[in-house]
Amino acid sequence: MNIRLLSKKDSKASIWSGGLTYQYIIYPETANYADRDFVFRISSATIAQEPSEFTKFKGYYRYLVMLDNSLDIEVNKEKKVYKKYEIMEFNSDDEVTSYTKGIDFNWMVSEKIPHHKLKITTNSQNCNAQIIILFSLDTTVIKIDEKSFDLKPYDLLIIENHKKENIILDFSNECLFGILDF
Repeated sequence: MNIRLLSKKDSKASIWSGGLTYQYIIYPETANYADRDFVFRISSATIAQEPSEFTKFKGYYRYLVMLDNSLDIEVNKEKKVYKKYEIMEFNSDDEVTSYTKGIDFNWMVSEKIPHHKLKITTNSQNCNAQIIILFSLDTTVIKIDEKSFDLKPYDLLIIENHKKENIILDFSNECLFGILDF
């Protein structure tokens, strides 16, 4: 089992048409964002323009969570509103226009991956997924099988669990909790 703490302050910034995006991880590490050959990518973006068109990624599924306010959005010409921390799921090839400024969490997963899910939790979790992602929404202590990790707001903890061991997770605060199995 490999556990990595990826701090918000260490994420790399790049420009997208609506603002800045901060990449936490691209998996596998040999993948290239521009080549769109990754299994998954986790980032946080600023939406600085209204309206702004989301970048399309054919062959990817996407989870998006607003971290600082609600989201007024249009997906394939259908208007929707998501509350702060409400999880938006969509095909990354959809036409998406945001009418809100703010900061988001973004997880893109290849459509070749059969099993993935994202939810918000404060409850203990018993999990044996191959990849586990934990994104802190506030200062959080996460215990993994009795080992503690201190996370600041918007830090990311990635657990690679290729042997599918059973892992017990405890959270001191609300977190985004994602699982992925190949």
